[in-house]
Amino acid sequence: MSAEVAVRAAIFTALRSDAALMALVHGVHDGAPGRAATPHAYVGECLGADWGGKDVEGRELRLTIGLAVAEETPARLAAMMARVDPAVGAAGVADGWRIVSARLLRSRVAREGGGAPGWRAVVDYRIRVVRE
Repeated sequence: MSAEVAVRAAIFTALRSDAALMALVHGVHDGAPGRAATPHAYVGECLGADWGGKDVEGRELRLTIGLAVAEETPARLAAMMARVDPAVGAAGVADGWRIVSARLLRSRVAREGGGAPGWRAVVDYRIRVVRE
């Protein structure tokens, strides 16, 4: 299985296994949901590039995790965002790929567009994996 698919699945499972995050959201989705009740979280796109060494097969992945709330203030997003990092760190070996580092690259918080009440956050990670 490709590193991108395996790691996305492992992080999706880790997010859904985080009881504190699940207490804050209605659900965690595999991909941005078209229509879903807020608050929710989702694992977005995953971009991969070659990374490794002479005798090590590795991939560097850029993974997006999204969060959304339908409230007038982004206060709930802070608690949701705080649960993402521990969940990403809890993901381990997935289909022969071992996560060797996961680093937050950037996060963004913005109002929902289109005049609808609500806020969204997008958290981007750089994840380096090696084949076991």
